Amino acid sequence: MSRESFPYAVDDMAALAKSLRGCLAERAGVAPGHVEMLNILAKAAGCRNFQHYRANVLAREQLATRLPAAQPQEPVDFVRLRRLLRHFDAAGRLVRWPAKYSEQQPCLWLLWSRLPSRRVMTEREVGEHLTASHSFGDAALLRRQLCDAGLMARTPDCREYRRVEGRPAPLGLALIEQLRRVGTLPVAGQTA
Repeated sequence: MSRESFPYAVDDMAALAKSLRGCLAERAGVAPGHVEMLNILAKAAGCRNFQHYRANVLAREQLATRLPAAQPQEPVDFVRLRRLLRHFDAAGRLVRWPAKYSEQQPCLWLLWSRLPSRRVMTEREVGEHLTASHSFGDAALLRRQLCDAGLMARTPDCREYRRVEGRPAPLGLALIEQLRRVGTLPVAGQTA
């Protein structure tokens, strides 16, 4: 008969010692059997018995193998972030639409973050949200760009719009975070 081995670890060695001493003292000099000792150790680790401890170990191993490997996060280019911030005023509103595609994408993520999630909106409601987020007066351009980029979905008759949930790219996340702290941004023309 082959034996399975299970790693044994406890968070608090002092609690383990106290639990073992108490259990052994109750036995009044009679050494516990193999199964009893397994149950004593399992209880000291916070489980009901050895079977519960074994099930926890197996479940933890299964979950660890099912979790996808963490993908390395690309680093944020802070020079690009500083360049992107030129497109925003002190209130955090977009003052001009960037000409470069690479600068448009993080700006779209920022606009996306300002739309309500999990809510159906009309074209007018989307326009109101976008108008509050920019100052150059072309909400239709921004609405189309959001739809073309897949960040917002609309029905074929353009009556209903919905934000498409996703995770922004690292540069988009950094831009969103930077502009959340609007009070820390210097006004254009001022030095920090």
